[in-house]
Order: sequence, then C-alpha cells, then structure tokens
Amino acid sequence: MDDALNGLRDEQPQDGGSQDEVIRFLSNPAIYGEDGPVERVETHAAHVFLCGETALKIKRAVKYDYLDFSSLEQRQAMLHRELELNHPTAPMIYEDVVPVTREADGCLALDGNGPPVEWVLRMWRFPAEMEFSAIAERGELTDVLADRLGHAIADYHANSEPREDDGAVLMAEIVEELRLAFSEMEEELGTERIAGFLEGCERQLAAVAETLTARSSAGHVRRCHGDLHLCNIVLVDGHPVPFDALEFNETFGICDVLYDLAFLVMDLRHEGLGRAANMVLNAYLYTERGMEDPGVAAMPLFIAVRAGIRAMVEIHTDHARSTPGRSVAEARAYLDEALEVLSPPAPRLIAIGGRSGSGKSTLSRSLAPLFGAAPGAVHIRSDLERKAIFCVDPLTHLPPDSYSKVVNRHVHQRLRIRAETILAAGYSVLLDAVYLTGSERVALVELAERIGVPFDGIWLEVDPDRLLARVAARQDDASDADETVVRQQLLNDAGEVEWPHVDATGPREQTFEQTCRILGLNGGAT
Repeated sequence: MDDALNGLRDEQPQDGGSQDEVIRFLSNPAIYGEDGPVERVETHAAHVFLCGETALKIKRAVKYDYLDFSSLEQRQAMLHRELELNHPTAPMIYEDVVPVTREADGCLALDGNGPPVEWVLRMWRFPAEMEFSAIAERGELTDVLADRLGHAIADYHANSEPREDDGAVLMAEIVEELRLAFSEMEEELGTERIAGFLEGCERQLAAVAETLTARSSAGHVRRCHGDLHLCNIVLVDGHPVPFDALEFNETFGICDVLYDLAFLVMDLRHEGLGRAANMVLNAYLYTERGMEDPGVAAMPLFIAVRAGIRAMVEIHTDHARSTPGRSVAEARAYLDEALEVLSPPAPRLIAIGGRSGSGKSTLSRSLAPLFGAAPGAVHIRSDLERKAIFCVDPLTHLPPDSYSKVVNRHVHQRLRIRAETILAAGYSVLLDAVYLTGSERVALVELAERIGVPFDGIWLEVDPDRLLARVAARQDDASDADETVVRQQLLNDAGEVEWPHVDATGPREQTFEQTCRILGLNGGAT
C-alpha cells in the first residue's frame, strides 16, 4: 500500500508493543502443517508469513500520522475491514480472520480457546510469479492481458459502493497535502520541479473542477481499491484479480473511479509499458459503454497526482529507512513524468479505413499510444461498438440483419458521438472502421471542423487474395466479417477516397512505419 498518500509527512512510527513472540510463533512451519521454511515479508504496516499454500498476515503494532495499529482492537478491526473489502472480489485469496490465543499452558495457538493476543488474516497463497508486476517484468503483459486488465478494473468499480463526496474537493485536498509534503523535500526534488508540478496540478484542477463535481453527482466517486498498482493485481485462471485494497483510511479509498484507474495507468507508463497503459484505458472505457468518456478530461491531473504521490513516497521511504538519497533519482523521474502529463498536446482525430482484413485494428492498437494526452488516443472500433449496441460479448457472432444499412448508420453515429465527447474533453481519438461510403468519410471531416481539431484519414489497400486469407485465418476477433463479406465489399466501389493510401499487403511493421511517417508520429514510442 505504498502509494495511498502514505502519511505524506515524514514521521517515524510509534511502537504499539512488542510482537516478537507472535512473530516467532507464526514463523514455525508446524502451524501450517508443513515441513518447509516460513518466508516472512515485512511492509511498513504488516508482517506476512508464507508457507505451503497458506499466507498469514498480521498488522504491525505501529502508529503513523495516517494510520493507528497500536492497539490489539485496532488491528483486529483493520483485518476485518481488509477481509470485508477484498473477499467479495478475491474470494480465492481471502479466507477469514482468526486470533492467535494464549492457552492455559501459556503457549500460543492459532484460533485456539484462550484469550486473543493477536489477530491474523488467513489467506490462500498464490504464486508470486502471477503478480502483474512479475508478469510485466518478464515481458509477458500481452495485448490480451492488458485488455482483460481494463475490463477487470471496470467490473471492480461497477461493484464498488458509490459515495457522495465531491471529487473536486477530494483532489484539491490531495494536491494541498502534496504541497505540504514537498515543502520538506525541496533539496531532493528541486524547487523548480516542485513548483512546476504544483502549478500544473492547480491549472488542471481549475479546468476540470466542474467536471469532477458533476461526476460525483452522477455516481463516479466510489469506495474504490485505493492502491491499484501492478503488485496488487494477480492473474488467477487467466483473469486479473485486484487484491490488497487499501483499508486503513477510508479517505484514501474514496475517489473518482478514473483516479483509481490512473494509478495503474501511471504505473504501467513508468515501467515503459505505454502500449499496455493505452490498452487498459481503452478496454476500461469500452466496458463502461461511453459513460466514462467525459471524465477523461481529468486523466492528466489524475495520472500526474498519482506520479507525484509516488515521488513523495520514494523520499519518505528513504527517510524512514535512514537511507537518504537512495531513491532521489527515481523520485525525480516520477515528478518529471508528472510534469510531462500535465502539459498534454492538443487533441486530434485520426481515422483508419479499409476493407475487412486490411489490418485496421492491428494498426490502430499500435498507433493509439503514440499521440494525444497520456496514455494516448482513445481507440474506437466499429466492430466493438456494434457489439455494444446489441449488448453482446465482443466475440459473439451477430446475425446478418445486424449489418443492415440502418444498423450501419447507427454504428457510425455512435462512433462520432463518442469521438465528439472525447475530443471535447481534450483527448485524441482514433476511429477504426471500413468507411466504404463517401458520406461516412465526409462526416468525419465535418466533425473535426465543428470541434476545431485537425483530422487525418488513412486508407489501407490490400491485395484481394490477401484480404480473403486474413479473414479466413481469424480467431477470437470481434469482427464478424468472413470471406463472403469481403467479396461483397470488393464489389462495392468506395468512390474517390481522398485519404492517403497505404499498401498494407506486406508485413505489419512496414504498414506501421509508413503510416507513422504520413501522420508525423514517432513510431518508436511503443
């Protein structure tokens, strides 16, 4: 939980009493029914004991300015709260809370009959290599996993309890706390860097304050996870599962859902995983069916504040561990990333058109992270929006009447509505559809002119035999187009397509590089 404000000000913990006897007891493999060693992991507020398939967690008897675990009753209450928050979404990890008791013979027992001397959160252990931090470190955070991750976080928020707190007030309080914390870190972080960060946050907050307040009234402020980074998400049976939600301070857990998501987006970007960050945001927005689109206006502020908190935590941790200067470079890197995010480029609209099988979606996924405010453009794909209209899973095959002219007009209208909302919020948009008719293409030019953003279209040309081969080989794709559909598209004249044409018959990399040159994008960013 190292990134929930974490006290903000540097304060040594006050010892609430020795737990040495309990630690020795929980370090005995016999209580786990195992012969192997017990691994103990320490954090600033807990001890976790790992043995076999079991994980036992106790709260450290400490008191900081932001949490108080100094009494047995407080530690019991916080463990129960941790179970309450996490068991509904991660029942495969969280089991129950039991006492360590003092038995009549003076010995300790786990869940015995004597009076409690400590409380334990009992959990099922999962393989450390399944944490998303480990998956990312191994270079195995694929597009599929990033997509699942975005959907999983959206589902998590959908089941979170709405709160009435004003989102603008919540963010203003966090920025002010950071101001106070950074006033004691000027030597490590630099006066100019801190000033630029705070000025940028104030500027962004002023710009989106009304939006944040409106989002609060609409139910977008909820009791969220609060500590949603890569180390607190695990892959279970192929599905991302958030765990270890922040329990010790309700203030830190109540926030705008996009601010909760912003921690993960920031973490991915910091690890050099810009493509994954972009895909997570896009999957999240798609799952929300456009309901979160206006809120992207606040994402630069949210991402920057999350990075600012991480910078603060790095310095705070150095002080607490008496290792001054150890993390200064990392802290400055976080703050520099925040400064970059706080000055987003102006939005632009790009459309990728071409017949089914031309590689529009593959290309779009690579282009989206390269332009617009962090973590890149919102990728709106016609295949997915069509499935959303019919309220079906992206991989569900729709019947032919779902592709009538009336439905097609509705799909393109939906694309433009979402695009207009997102562009108005300051984010770039990448539209991905066939765009065979001139009227559909003209409508995009008119949209861009109305919003006042630049527009570029790219038309992908592919050899007919190659198109047919690609759609025949498709698996697990949202597109329903088959060889029959492609043959029909080839019979339909697209008219004079004034967009730049790119030959997409060859390797993906070649198509990507040529498109980047036309659009003026840095193709090495992902």
